[in-house]
Amino acid sequence: MAISRVQKRVTLRRKLHILRAINNSKSVNGRSSIVMNDALYMYKLKVLLERLKAEYANLIATRREYLNLMKHVQHPKDVKVEKVGSGFVVKVNCEKGADKLVTILEAFEEMGLNVQQARVSCNNAFALEAIAVAEDKSLDVRNVTEKLLMVIDQKQSDEKGLMEA
Repeated sequence: MAISRVQKRVTLRRKLHILRAINNSKSVNGRSSIVMNDALYMYKLKVLLERLKAEYANLIATRREYLNLMKHVQHPKDVKVEKVGSGFVVKVNCEKGADKLVTILEAFEEMGLNVQQARVSCNNAFALEAIAVAEDKSLDVRNVTEKLLMVIDQKQSDEKGLMEA
């Protein structure tokens, strides 16, 4: 019986020592001050956790609003064509839409352009950079630019017609 009381007292002191070490408590007065310090420490942690949760919810709401706004941003269409040797460097930027890449590649094929290298991105808008070699040497920058603008306009008007129907 006496041994178990001594063991309990030793384990209690060990636990109090651990609590004192965790909280950097300087008090030596006793258990009640350590317990009060621990209660205060837990309360501060709880307040900090609530503040972090509120900040996280605010960030999520901001992100959601940003993504929603990005859906409604109108991207102007931009077609740049440069003549390089016997080929062309084509850069196209416009709004995202269904089958834009296919339509532009079909236009290249109609004009007799063979795509040697291409890079496409569809993150917020459609972007294409391509190096194409012309089979027909009489093809010039103005013809390629006009054809691509016509194809993009036609595709966008088709998509708007489908959206309204």
